[in-house]
Amino acid sequence: MRGLLFAFLAGAFITLQGVANTRISGEIGTWPAAALTQCTGFVAALLIWLMLRDGGLPDLRKVKPLYISGGAWAAIIIFSNVTAIQQVGVTLTISAVLIAQLCITFLIDSLGWFGVPKQKMRLPQFIGIGLMIAGVIILKF
Repeated sequence: MRGLLFAFLAGAFITLQGVANTRISGEIGTWPAAALTQCTGFVAALLIWLMLRDGGLPDLRKVKPLYISGGAWAAIIIFSNVTAIQQVGVTLTISAVLIAQLCITFLIDSLGWFGVPKQKMRLPQFIGIGLMIAGVIILKF
């Protein structure tokens, strides 16, 4: 139950962040908005880490370089999200983002990428993704 609560919070804040970044980008540009967001996110995470003391600096040596690149991916996420919201609106953007997330997680689960245990995908998972795609098509019209 707790995991679902955090997933719900993540989805809500991703949407709020996308809208806020779009407003910021209208004032200063998309890449400066992405840099500003990344910077404020770093400061917030650093302050929370210092308060909670969750892990330590020596642990950073254990992290694989591929996983460290996740921060750089965030810049692309912000840019793409802002650009999409500007061009197609919030609802369609977030719907497409959710479908993309499901498709990639489908690949990660079924192929065992990033050390995730492989899971067999069945017809209900394919139907679920298909229904979401149909929903986005309906939203567009």
